[in-house]
Amino acid sequence: MKRVLITGSNRGLGLAFARENLDRGDLVFATCRRPDEAGDLRRLREQNPDRLTILRLDVTAEETIEAAADAVADTVDGLDLLINNAGINPEEDLGSLDAETMLHTFHVNAVGPMLVAQGHLDLLRAGDNARIVNISSTSGSLAQKSTGGGYSYSSSKAALNMLTRAIAFDLRSEGIVVMAIHPGWVRTDMGGASAPLSPVKSAQGVLDVAFDVTLDDTGSFFRHDGRAAPW
Repeated sequence: MKRVLITGSNRGLGLAFARENLDRGDLVFATCRRPDEAGDLRRLREQNPDRLTILRLDVTAEETIEAAADAVADTVDGLDLLINNAGINPEEDLGSLDAETMLHTFHVNAVGPMLVAQGHLDLLRAGDNARIVNISSTSGSLAQKSTGGGYSYSSSKAALNMLTRAIAFDLRSEGIVVMAIHPGWVRTDMGGASAPLSPVKSAQGVLDVAFDVTLDDTGSFFRHDGRAAPW
């Protein structure tokens, strides 16, 4: 049984991660900004009262990160997997860009995952073969960028990729494996109804990759099917 913390778990891919980890027999700490409004997640807890804990965590509010880490530490003595899933993709185009939206996107998509990882480091250090998975996107790939637009989202995911590399090297000596994973084009509120990949299939693929990766590949960027993603 792995001890898992997931951000942004109230819907979409985050909710699929919670379900899939529970199906695999794990102990899950599912976090989101507004637990009282997370109806699907609360119903999932009713079905799994002994293995699912819902916690408030806003990746842009450091006090909630600290409180969540304290709550986890009150229950278990370590974490084996952190999934930094929370993210946003604002609608914007050239001519409508504004600093507040861009900075908030960077805060949620790049800064937030780093602060969540930092806030749970002691628990990860005490974990069994611990892993940090940063849910990224090939939209943040410099090599693959061939269209305009996506200014805040793409650049924030590119920043997350660099931060993934940096923290991976810092934690390598402690045996914590860190990776960025592109989950595919998923049928969620963000991905849209025409996306070819279901949240369940994406979550299954990401989790399989997460524990196939060894310390030799820490700091790498993968697709949900295990193929290398371009930087």
